[in-house]
Amino acid sequence: MQRLLKWIGTMLLFLVVAICLAPTFLPPFLDRIYYRGPVSDHFDGTRFFNPDASAEEAGRQAARGSLLLKSWARGERASWPEQLPVRQSVPPPRVAGDAMLVTWIGHASVLIQTQGLNILTDPVWSERVSPFSFIGPTRVRAPGVAFDRLPKIDLVLVSHNHYDHLDLATLARLWKRDRPLIVTPLGNDTILKAEGVASMAADWGGRVPVRDGIDVLVERNHHWSSRWGADRNRALWSAFTVRLPGGNIFFAGDTALGDGMWIRQAAAHGPVRFAMIPIGAYEPRDFMKSHHVNPEEAMAIFAGLDPGMALGIHWGTVQLTNEAIDDPPRRIAALRRARGLQAGRFVTPPPGASFRVPKMLSLVAPRGRVPSADPDKRRARSR
Repeated sequence: MQRLLKWIGTMLLFLVVAICLAPTFLPPFLDRIYYRGPVSDHFDGTRFFNPDASAEEAGRQAARGSLLLKSWARGERASWPEQLPVRQSVPPPRVAGDAMLVTWIGHASVLIQTQGLNILTDPVWSERVSPFSFIGPTRVRAPGVAFDRLPKIDLVLVSHNHYDHLDLATLARLWKRDRPLIVTPLGNDTILKAEGVASMAADWGGRVPVRDGIDVLVERNHHWSSRWGADRNRALWSAFTVRLPGGNIFFAGDTALGDGMWIRQAAAHGPVRFAMIPIGAYEPRDFMKSHHVNPEEAMAIFAGLDPGMALGIHWGTVQLTNEAIDDPPRRIAALRRARGLQAGRFVTPPPGASFRVPKMLSLVAPRGRVPSADPDKRRARSR
């Protein structure tokens, strides 16, 4: 018995020592080099960065996990249901011409069908968004379309490498089944290649042709990247514009507002017929502001793009932060009413919903200043 207790004590001692030394020894093994290239205004030769970010913001981003855990320990995290029903859609094989059919799969996964193309954004069909199969955030809503009911996918946009956006299991299934064109910002192609998945990687400002009259523009937004913590910002993040004859599609990816200049840049590429704008995962605001937009900032993105129609994404599927599951769409609805915006211009349906996007009445590019999401700043400018 004494020998057993001594053995257990020794093992516990080794475990405590290992935990204490892990922060020193593990990072080099968890780090990865995903991209090598010349220095630019958002790449220092080693890691990418937001050109409009301050040192204070970088610190808030780095501390995100620990600050969230502390807020949860204080009981600040809203309670979400374990599971919610989803009425799944069965999309058609194709949608021809300028007609556009959109189906929200959930979170940042959206199926857009137009011009005979089937386009999928940040596809995630896994149960967990985590590096581990046994722990991590679990979806409370099933995908809005069963994977086997997905039509053949032609184009996939992958905005960055966080697990709730770059799901290797789903991308490997799509690649094996359909061989789609996968477009992603720099460095993420290395992650996909390791799983046998081919992709086209481009820098901000890059263009990837799809076919005559249709191409993908990789756009600047304001975020960060990591798969393992130590590999922070080794790969780039982005938004996307898909240029189409009947008006552009804009996918914001995962983003904070930052300086808002990236919204102007996207708007300058032509009229936006349909935009996908994140509206969730934003509380506590004091440190999530540098990670994700809240509904007020999402409305500022909408105002800057002036799309024919927008879909609110990145809410109601996986609990990543503190707000209640239905808080994002309620706040968007209140903002619509306050601004006299028609309900059909900025929609927040449940996952699985399909809807038609109207044709654009005008192909004149929107112009104008991107409004601040801060009402005090707006009032100050108006004086």
